[in-house]
Amino acid sequence: MRVFALVGALVAGTVLAGATAAGATEDGGKVFPAPVGATPPVKWGIPCPAGTLNGVPADKLKEYSCGSYRMPIDHDNAYLGTIDIGLLKHSANTPDKKIGSLFLNPGGPGGAGRRMAISGTRFLQPSVVDKFDLIGFDPRGVGISNPLKCFTTQEDADEVFGAQIAVPITRAEISGTLAAYRDYGQFCKNNAGALLNHMSTKDVVRDLDVLRAAVGDQKLTYVGFSYGTLIGSTYAAMFPKQSRAIVIDGNVDPQLRTSDGVQYDRERATGFEIALDAFLKRCQQVGKNCAFSAGQPREKFDQLRTYLRSKPITGPDGKPYDINKFTNAVSGALYDPAAFSGLASDLQLFYNTAFPAGAQAQSMAAPELKVLNSGATGRHDGRGDSPYTGDDSYFGVNCLDKQFKGVKQESVPAIAAKWEQESPTFGRYQAFSDTAGCPVWPAKKPDVYRGPWRVETDTPVLVIGNYYDPATQYKFAQRMTTELGNARLLTVDAFGHCILGDALGVDKATAEYLVDLKVPAAGQVFQPNVQPFPAAAAADQS
Repeated sequence: MRVFALVGALVAGTVLAGATAAGATEDGGKVFPAPVGATPPVKWGIPCPAGTLNGVPADKLKEYSCGSYRMPIDHDNAYLGTIDIGLLKHSANTPDKKIGSLFLNPGGPGGAGRRMAISGTRFLQPSVVDKFDLIGFDPRGVGISNPLKCFTTQEDADEVFGAQIAVPITRAEISGTLAAYRDYGQFCKNNAGALLNHMSTKDVVRDLDVLRAAVGDQKLTYVGFSYGTLIGSTYAAMFPKQSRAIVIDGNVDPQLRTSDGVQYDRERATGFEIALDAFLKRCQQVGKNCAFSAGQPREKFDQLRTYLRSKPITGPDGKPYDINKFTNAVSGALYDPAAFSGLASDLQLFYNTAFPAGAQAQSMAAPELKVLNSGATGRHDGRGDSPYTGDDSYFGVNCLDKQFKGVKQESVPAIAAKWEQESPTFGRYQAFSDTAGCPVWPAKKPDVYRGPWRVETDTPVLVIGNYYDPATQYKFAQRMTTELGNARLLTVDAFGHCILGDALGVDKATAEYLVDLKVPAAGQVFQPNVQPFPAAAAADQS
């Protein structure tokens, strides 16, 4: 499974050459321009930035090519300047049978996607890799595509981020976290430049349509994960006649995400709770093959969370683990079923430490944390000013796309308290992210696509959803299918965020869809290749 991370964005100088023509659909009466044949081609064969091809065997290097493409910061105002989009291509294995290019996006927002051209050769079926050039791209403001940067020094960033507490409980923690988000917004206003107002998914989709034309494709073939499903669904809605085959895995609810950011975040917290509860139930079902199964895992987890709200636990490494590190790490582990056994071991170790009298006696040779230490982060402790190495594309995209109408920061503590009643592990955690940060984000009058979502593509969009996806709950995949109208849902009885590459039945159906435009039969429920605990039955691979 893949855990998709976040990354960053800024600006540069000239104007994109190339004609445009009236295009695909309307947004409040406005017709979106669609690139035509005069669009300049991508410049392939430029030197690859350091690290781009790490892990590629020497005999395979010739299959890859780096590229760059110049885009306007504002597609409707060329005078605002340009940015350069970084690209990586894996050439089709059988070029004489090539169908076209397959664009890949890992999600985020803020996922640097160039190396998807490398990973795609592993999670896509050979028939796809044979017949498509795989193209990974860093979206605007991300990775090497002019990263959006709100800070000029790492010290400033560490001071602001260090004051943002993931699960603030006391009045001082809450006020300090909200103040840190205000400081964050002020730094972005001062330093991010013109790109700050042009980071929406609509901007990314218009870039993508230019890239489609620039590689010579009449229609787009695309696979997107997580936030990448919003890119894919927005493209289909804006450019239905330029859509050939679009696969979206780990789906957002596009209508809710772009119309009501508060409710969307509330339902994201619910999704994490559903996944956590399913993990604890599965742990109990598999018995001794889950280290946290003794007694009642659900009750034990709740006891542990309550304990950590009042004081930290000292881990076997001698470091304190508080409710913030704990919640961060548990949420991250739920993305990846391969981490479940390690998570269970860590939970039992913590439980034994917090409740030694009532703990089940266990033989734990050389106990050390396997998963929960992954959420720990330290403050920068260098001297002097260091260049800021991060980026700010996550909020740069979300705070434009999502609407937080009438939401003031002062209402966030009450929102967090309400959500915590519904989602005791992740409600407060979710409230003190976008819902706390976006109301004070400095971008003005963003150009955002908010529908309509029903599409008229020649081939239905392929929607893939796991039952127990924490970040994008299964209900979102159902809604995506309904909202698009012309879409086909593939359901997977699986844990984790996204599944393509980890469920052979889904992989085969996706390959036939991409290569032959064969739409899978409706109503299918697939199984993952591997279940999360050793005792679980092997998956049906058919």
